[in-house]
Amino acid sequence: MTSENARANILARIRAKQGKAPAATAAEREAVRAHIAAHPQNARPRTGWDPMARFCEQAERLASTVDRVETLEGIPAAAARYLRHGGLPMTAVCWEEFAGLPWAGAGVEVVVREARDEDFVGVTGAFCAIAETGTLVTLSGARAAAGVSLLPETHIAIVRASRIVRGMEEAWGLMRAELPHAAGESSGALELARAVNFISGPSRSADIEQTVTLGVHGPYRVHILIVHDRAQVTP
Repeated sequence: MTSENARANILARIRAKQGKAPAATAAEREAVRAHIAAHPQNARPRTGWDPMARFCEQAERLASTVDRVETLEGIPAAAARYLRHGGLPMTAVCWEEFAGLPWAGAGVEVVVREARDEDFVGVTGAFCAIAETGTLVTLSGARAAAGVSLLPETHIAIVRASRIVRGMEEAWGLMRAELPHAAGESSGALELARAVNFISGPSRSADIEQTVTLGVHGPYRVHILIVHDRAQVTP
């Protein structure tokens, strides 16, 4: 049984206990969407800052490093500079989305697959980035394994400038607008995400003697490449 079927069976049993049909009706789904759309946002801090500048500032405060490139084709060269400067391996496991970029010309060898223990560098995209906190939002799926951002010691994340949003509320709004709904109808071209991950800098923990240590539960390093594809979104 697939995870999708197991999920559907669990929800069907819950709905049966509520005296409802196994699957939600179109009217039920529309009522939920209307409720979410009509619900006012809670109080928020002032957000008069520039989203790009704020994101870079917050990401660096969290010990991420940030670089900018003009086009997707410039990513391999920028990644290579970062790896050489840090004395890091010039090999990486990569999401399928970026496998066709000119990596070989930049001296970087990439392979598309799940991350393994021996992988030191992982290259992924990001669904969006949250300026308020310097956080990356990644969605895992069949062609975007979550482990590529979690298992290697170094995570290189690619995010488009147009996908830098002000806050968490805008990030969830993008997901509701662009991801397929559970019933199958899609308001965007993306596949249904298996998991949503929020990445705020390198992994860290202070569980041992209250001393902050990087890389305990994930990457030691997070390097963010911002692609200036077009005017950034500032909802």
